[in-house]
Amino acid sequence: MTVLSNSLGAGADRPAFAPAMGAAGGEVSDFFALLKPRVMVLVIFTALVGMVVSHASVNPVVAGISLLMIAVGAGASGCLNMWWDADIDAVMTRTATRPIPAGRIRPDEALAFGIVLSVGSVLILGLASNWLAAGLLAFTIVFYAVIYSMWLKRATPQNIVIGGAAGALPPVVGQAAVTGHVGIESLILFAIIFIWTPPHFWALALVKSGEYAKAGIPMMPNVAGPDSTRRQIVWYTLLLVPLGLAPVALGFGGWLYGVVGLVGGLGMLAGAAQVYRRREGEAERKAAMGLFGFSILYLFVLFSALLAEQGLGLFRAVLA
Repeated sequence: MTVLSNSLGAGADRPAFAPAMGAAGGEVSDFFALLKPRVMVLVIFTALVGMVVSHASVNPVVAGISLLMIAVGAGASGCLNMWWDADIDAVMTRTATRPIPAGRIRPDEALAFGIVLSVGSVLILGLASNWLAAGLLAFTIVFYAVIYSMWLKRATPQNIVIGGAAGALPPVVGQAAVTGHVGIESLILFAIIFIWTPPHFWALALVKSGEYAKAGIPMMPNVAGPDSTRRQIVWYTLLLVPLGLAPVALGFGGWLYGVVGLVGGLGMLAGAAQVYRRREGEAERKAAMGLFGFSILYLFVLFSALLAEQGLGLFRAVLA
């Protein structure tokens, strides 16, 4: 995976936010932090896999520009998210040091920065590649910044489930950028990330439920309770395991991917089972953070296996 003015959000659903106001213009590192660079890395990686599994013949310069613009678009949506969420970021320990609540960047600066990057990334992607990819990137930015950040996040405990679509779209945008269409390969990758997102984030939410409650965010543990959240983590993980093996069944995942998918899927199930069983004290926290950490490794290794297999196949085709 934030519109007009910060004042639009003030009211009953979104408290007015007045950060410490320093001089206009933060450091370059502060503006870079607004882009959520760790998320950008994941976006670049998954979009690249979406490109590679397409086996499209494309100019490497065009592919590189497309990948860069997908990354910039993701960063833009992250920036707009930070602009809109500055009020709740200020009251949560893990986000209080972000550039806006810390007073290093003014909200209006972040808003302008996010809008410029959003428009620029979409236009350049359309001109460099095609307008289907540009339209999908625009949809991703709007979905994350507006639908998720401004509505779902504060309105429903299903925020992560529905909002996860924004984070799952980069492979689809990547495939569209190099082929001009959306195929089954990128849709399966979308589905994997989409189903992976709830157990990944809800594991963290079990540990951080107090902070989410303090910020007024209706995360699943705060609304449905931790026991219901644990059950849903198990159910989503049960869906994820066979879905993670779908590329093998569909012929674009080989034996390496199959082994990684099976072993990683069983690891996810084991982690979900630990979260379900351990419900008190330090054991509960360790189980939840263990699943959260392993889920990141699972997705990275899963997509790395696919990238290795497909990338090697493309390399051989070029040499042939």
